[in-house]
Amino acid sequence: MFWIRFWNWFVKITAWPLQFAVFRTKIYCEDKSVQGRYIKGPAVIISNHTSVFDYAVYIFVFWTRTLRVQMAEVLFEKKPLNVLLRLLGGIRVDRNTHDFGFVEKSCGILRKGGVVGIFPESRIPLPHETRPLEFKSSAAYTVLRSGVPVIPIVTNGSYFSKKRARVLIGTPVNVYDYTEESLSEKENIQRVSDGLRARIAAMMEDLSKRSGVNAGEQSGSGNPVKTEKDK
Repeated sequence: MFWIRFWNWFVKITAWPLQFAVFRTKIYCEDKSVQGRYIKGPAVIISNHTSVFDYAVYIFVFWTRTLRVQMAEVLFEKKPLNVLLRLLGGIRVDRNTHDFGFVEKSCGILRKGGVVGIFPESRIPLPHETRPLEFKSSAAYTVLRSGVPVIPIVTNGSYFSKKRARVLIGTPVNVYDYTEESLSEKENIQRVSDGLRARIAAMMEDLSKRSGVNAGEQSGSGNPVKTEKDK
């Protein structure tokens, strides 16, 4: 854990000028008095997914914490990147297998007071797809097992362009508000997945309004977001 923290701080210090130049991130908060950039204690961060650079942006948004992010296996198949991600504490997720060891690893980090980042869509949506995509059940399973607060965040995905990257940090979610004792574990996991997805969808709309653009016009936004209410 020491070396993971060390390499995170090394990257943050050495890459700070570069990230400031290429992202120029503007950060909004739903309620800064409740949740801002500083995270106390263990937490799960969930986010929409626009680019492989989402992780790079969030490292600097939450710069005081070591962010351990669940990452797709394809990123670990490139040797130079593989080494960097392992040094930074990336959590490998093999999407084509039934190995859920990444859930236990994530919960272990949370039990020790860490912060875990999850992109529940599991992949970057295609341009024609409505965003956010359906959330994978493993994200809900992780937060239900860990019992820690969930901090929802969204990004407009505007990286390496004249437009600024914009991020909205939401107030923490108690996922047990989505569950019911009378339902099975599988049903509650689905309810949590749907509830978190609706929360992210609403925040994407909020961010687009704060940015002064329509949801479908944001960089990497694809089609305008539709919630269950709109279908």
